[in-house]
Amino acid sequence: MRHYPANSPKAAARILALALLADGAIDPSELRSLKQQHVLDRLGMSEREFDAVIHELCEDLLAYAERNTSGQLEIGHSGLRHVLGELTLRRLQRRVLQTVLDIVHADGYLSGGEAVLVSLAVECWGFEPHEALRVTPMPGRRWPPRVARIARMAGASLAR
Repeated sequence: MRHYPANSPKAAARILALALLADGAIDPSELRSLKQQHVLDRLGMSEREFDAVIHELCEDLLAYAERNTSGQLEIGHSGLRHVLGELTLRRLQRRVLQTVLDIVHADGYLSGGEAVLVSLAVECWGFEPHEALRVTPMPGRRWPPRVARIARMAGASLAR
């Protein structure tokens, strides 16, 4: 995978592009979510620049990813960690993670690829599941199913 400067708009945009592609296709609801929240403006990128990042990601996927049994391309955990490692600023990590969550929830379905991306981001960036997923744990209450599912995939233990 190509390298982008740490904490650069391109590094952040590539993670968002991964979220868009994590379920195998870019859903119109995911793009609407980006547009409604003015994500590209906040990154300081034009749509053309973001499209170029998506194109570069696709080139990298074709060159470096492996095909799974269903024919989809997979980066692998070490490749994802490399990409996620290009964001080191906590504030930027939090903003990107919030946007990734908005993207993966836009179509109302959390795919396996999306869950892996979210769980690795939470792990790599050192977020607690409740902090990353914008929920407040209450004593004696169960975690929401989406939090529990992602935390299980990340290997985190959730106390009740």
